[in-house]
Amino acid sequence: MRSKRKWLAATTLLCFILAVVFIGRWTIGTVNAQGNYEELKTFTEVLTLIKKNYVDEVKTKDLITGAIKGMVSSLDPHSSFMPPESFKELQVETKGEFGGLGIQIGLKDSLLTVIAPIDDTPAYRAGIKAGDKIIKIAGESTKSMELESAVQKMRGPKGTSIVLSIMREGWHEPKDFSITRDIIKIKSVKPKMLDSSIGYIKLSQFQESTSADLSTALASLKKQGMASIILDLRNDPGGLLNSAVDVAAQFLQPKKLVVYIKGRTGEKIEYNTENENPSYTEIPMVVLVNQGSASASEIVAGALKDWKRAIIIGTQTFGKGSVQSLIPLSDGSGLRLTTAKYYTPNGISIQSVGITPDILVKLPSKEGTGNHTVIREKDLERHLKNESIKEETEEKETAPFEVEEKDDLQLQRAIDTLKTWKVFEQMLKKAA
Repeated sequence: MRSKRKWLAATTLLCFILAVVFIGRWTIGTVNAQGNYEELKTFTEVLTLIKKNYVDEVKTKDLITGAIKGMVSSLDPHSSFMPPESFKELQVETKGEFGGLGIQIGLKDSLLTVIAPIDDTPAYRAGIKAGDKIIKIAGESTKSMELESAVQKMRGPKGTSIVLSIMREGWHEPKDFSITRDIIKIKSVKPKMLDSSIGYIKLSQFQESTSADLSTALASLKKQGMASIILDLRNDPGGLLNSAVDVAAQFLQPKKLVVYIKGRTGEKIEYNTENENPSYTEIPMVVLVNQGSASASEIVAGALKDWKRAIIIGTQTFGKGSVQSLIPLSDGSGLRLTTAKYYTPNGISIQSVGITPDILVKLPSKEGTGNHTVIREKDLERHLKNESIKEETEEKETAPFEVEEKDDLQLQRAIDTLKTWKVFEQMLKKAA
């Protein structure tokens, strides 16, 4: 198939609640009357009975909205119906600035669970940890609460407070955390030099400006003597698909396939590198990943691994290999719908499986309550199955909540790998 890179009016990948896809046009097919008439008839009957006989008067719009939410929530954990307010907020998130607490959440065992707090946000500073169960939000039980509703309740103006009741492994009862909302400004690119020759860049999310910020960071590190690079994608939940492609393009040769997506019809849409003069295609490179590396992070890691451009170090990634489309509706609301799966250049779907590192390095668990149970895509309710790779049942896996740089075995292995790389290069030059 001839390579093509279509902008689906800003198609994006969604990691939980943090990314969005805009589709310029969406054609709603007509309902097959013969095949669905009886079901629609039953729906109309129930709606009429509720309107006529329910103990309290209810608005038809509220009933229809509730029915739509229930219908969409029965699909997969990343599809949802969003009221106008949520629709607007989700668009803002791709800019890297929004009001709230700074928590990535999902559903595990029907419980609202923290996937990870975002660095340097109110939730992070308050001590919210990955794996925490959110039992109540502002005194309201989260049992059976929809993901979008939970997000909406935690959002609010800067300076206002909200209480989250948290249950954590090792605790005998929930504890209340009073957290003051703030404007969440996510700086997606954080660079530094680890020594005189090894550059380090932490990517926290894939936003509109991430690729440009990465380019600036790389140029700065190069001026400081960078001869090799560590790209840290650990706990990066993903974001914009186009941003992931542009990030990968800075390390790959032009016209290299980064990812392709394939929907229900089987049509492939390919995304290739378009940077004509990339400056960092030869520099020795290590990519760090873990169970929190999802979506766009997995696209970058998968592309660099398949093209043998970088050595991947860490643990199995999250395994979110689906594409969500955000479809504007006539009343200002939006439908976030899973419409495709994405595949690495070698044609591998990582949905519910993840990217396997070249070098597996686990962080040692800490004693006491310093650990959390690892959560991946396959642990989420109603997750899509992988059509080609069988999900493996694993023993309960734990990881430390936090680790200091001096105890970061994954980072140390990356540094050692690059130093060894340099030694072998020198040996080969002498041999030649």
